[in-house]
Amino acid sequence: MKTHAQVVVIGGGVVGCSVLYHLTKLGWTDVMLIERSELTSGSTWHAAGGFHTLNADTNMAALQGYTIQLYKELEEISEQSCGLHHVGGLTLAGTPDRMDFLRAERAKHRYMGLDTHLVGPDEIKELSPITNVEGVIGALYDPLDGHLDPSGTTHAYAKAARLAGAQVVLRNPVKETNPRPDGTWEVVTEQGTVIAEHLVNAGGLWAREVGAMAGVYLPLHPMEHQYLVTEDIPEVYEAGRELPHVMDPEGESYLRQEGRGLVIGFYEQACDAWAVDGTPWDFGHELLPDKLDRIGDSLGFAFRRYPVLERAGIKTIINGPFTFAPDGNPLVGPVPGLRNYWTAVAVMAGFSQGGGVGLTLAEWMIEGEPSRDVFAMDVARFGKWVTPGYTRAKVRENYQRRFSISYPNEELPAARPFQTTPAYGIWKNQRAVFGAAYGMEAVNYFAPEGEPLHETPSFRRSNAFDATAAECRAVREAVGINETHNFGKYRVTGPGAADWIDTIMAGRVPKVGRMSLSPMLSPKGRLIGDFTISRLGEDAFQLTASFGAQDYHMRWFQQHLPDSGVTVENVSTRRIGFQIAGPRARDLLARVAHGDVSTQALPFMAVREYDIGLCRALVQRVSYTGDLGYEIYVDAEDQISLYETLAAAGADLGLRPFGMRAMMSLRLDKSFGSWMREFKPDYTPAETGLDRFVSYNKPADFIGKAAALKEKAEGPKRKLCTFVIDTDPAQQDADVWADEPIWVGDEVVGFVTSGGYAHWSGKSVALGFLPTKLVADGRQVQIEILGTRHDAHMVAEPLFDPKGERMRG
Repeated sequence: MKTHAQVVVIGGGVVGCSVLYHLTKLGWTDVMLIERSELTSGSTWHAAGGFHTLNADTNMAALQGYTIQLYKELEEISEQSCGLHHVGGLTLAGTPDRMDFLRAERAKHRYMGLDTHLVGPDEIKELSPITNVEGVIGALYDPLDGHLDPSGTTHAYAKAARLAGAQVVLRNPVKETNPRPDGTWEVVTEQGTVIAEHLVNAGGLWAREVGAMAGVYLPLHPMEHQYLVTEDIPEVYEAGRELPHVMDPEGESYLRQEGRGLVIGFYEQACDAWAVDGTPWDFGHELLPDKLDRIGDSLGFAFRRYPVLERAGIKTIINGPFTFAPDGNPLVGPVPGLRNYWTAVAVMAGFSQGGGVGLTLAEWMIEGEPSRDVFAMDVARFGKWVTPGYTRAKVRENYQRRFSISYPNEELPAARPFQTTPAYGIWKNQRAVFGAAYGMEAVNYFAPEGEPLHETPSFRRSNAFDATAAECRAVREAVGINETHNFGKYRVTGPGAADWIDTIMAGRVPKVGRMSLSPMLSPKGRLIGDFTISRLGEDAFQLTASFGAQDYHMRWFQQHLPDSGVTVENVSTRRIGFQIAGPRARDLLARVAHGDVSTQALPFMAVREYDIGLCRALVQRVSYTGDLGYEIYVDAEDQISLYETLAAAGADLGLRPFGMRAMMSLRLDKSFGSWMREFKPDYTPAETGLDRFVSYNKPADFIGKAAALKEKAEGPKRKLCTFVIDTDPAQQDADVWADEPIWVGDEVVGFVTSGGYAHWSGKSVALGFLPTKLVADGRQVQIEILGTRHDAHMVAEPLFDPKGERMRG
């Protein structure tokens, strides 16, 4: 075994072998994989081996598509069979809501180029004669779905990597991983020590234990998962062709052909977490005891859906552990706070996602960033607030919901409330309906008396619609109040602070007492942040961005900090407060602030300190509602005092609380984009309109400058636009959410990034991309919503306050 490698990958399952292969594919060949036992030990060897493209996140679906299409290439390179069976797959719908979900997924696939189809009961029966279609409305058919040989595929990855120069070391448990001052890692194993320039944790069932060696807690947990293999069934082996996969969400099951019989697996409600206190090091090629009592109800449903099962004998029962993250997606990428330590873990669907995970990590390591937005599986999407208790509760919920409908407005209940602000009790007493982001509770809307304290999950307009409309009116007609805690906030100080911000941000650095808006770019000129820069002093700043991107942004900051002269602190939950917005907002602020708050003293995009009631507060003249508004920040301990002051002074001004549903409606009046919707690493400043905030001519060589200048010179190929749906709102019960295709004639030319109902304007609004050559005010298009095309037209000006007179006045 060699003593130095550019990359050491720990773990010889399908994911670790995929990472190894992709590193060699992209040009790094001084790489080695270390496995404690044999390849496939852990979860890989007992996997059912199915693969599919269906995923609620479009980039995850695309990476799954890449994985599936990779297998033929892998077979050719390695001359090792993957045991591919491209038999196609059906996802059944037995309810109108489930059919809405499949329509929405099919719509996404149109612009992604995936060849899926919606089929009815007769076609289902033709494709899968053993399926009882009673009660089935329809299904989504994907011809790419299928299954493979888990062992053969894993060995194909490993052999292809070895052919390119990689080394695979088996039967060699890792004992320690120790960081070195130069950023390399000392990997201590039974067979000796290796110095690795980069270390990849692909430990699978042992990912927690491998992470702990480096002092890292990774939020994942193993769950027991059970599937059955039947004896030979005549209706199967006499069918004349291999039967397609069938996923039956109502029955919590998946089914496929296995030789002359069937495999059927279940994601049952009565599920069990495994190895709560850690995965035993001597576990590997064992199975867990059968627990058929757990799947009794699901099995009964399966007998009705597939009557041939009632007559089939059971040949094998497989009960084995798989790891899950709290949201079910993998944990991939550089771990915040550690140099050159990477993860590729919690890949529950290894044969659907393993290739995409390997490609993503290799691109990230070698090229500096992935080729697409992968935040949905970025390890940084969970912060230091995550605990094992939270992880277990959410993993169990995710397992139980494996085949549940993913509604765009749904707030899942497990492990909540977890983190709250001091104002939580105030809002709860006012009938708040909460959501949660990054572990923190936030108000979605306030339910009127007599209405349930729960929003109905739906692809259509929910029971929050009228309450949200009332909150929007309160903001536009009087003054509204909500919290500012759901922004990520960072305090940057030191003699080098201004120069560092000038380099890391593409926009201008404001003068003292002023604010500016700035994109933060990757080296390739892609959007990795949408920031407000507030200059509190010559060497003191507050940066404000998305609350859910805290570890993502702190990782980037830490990777680019100089050795001295700059300090960055995450103060997101320490500096909170409220925003007030609406035509009476200045009147309210004037009543409570000690000092002049006129337009002359506190103009638009200014920041000042004021005494407000008992509190010392930072006031920023800006509001995401697009109205006259202010963000007021205090220490968390002072939040209740600040609220009492504002509430007492605003009672006769019509002060009313509003939630995130209203906020996201109000921003549509102004065509304001949102992080991870309109602004994310798939897009660039010129495509999204954020180029107006890029200081192309500033002397600083900011990160991404060369790419941004190149795009400016060439012009973007697509642009973000605002559309109004022409259907009479009274005749429409659904609006866009995201990823709906945009049609011109019979061609899909673009896609929606987000939208909804703009209550104040009374319009159904969509934001989305069009090819630049088609962008024109009034451009007629059609937008597909739940399978129906609606006429729509592009608007070039905001629907509310188009000149910004109220916002700036």
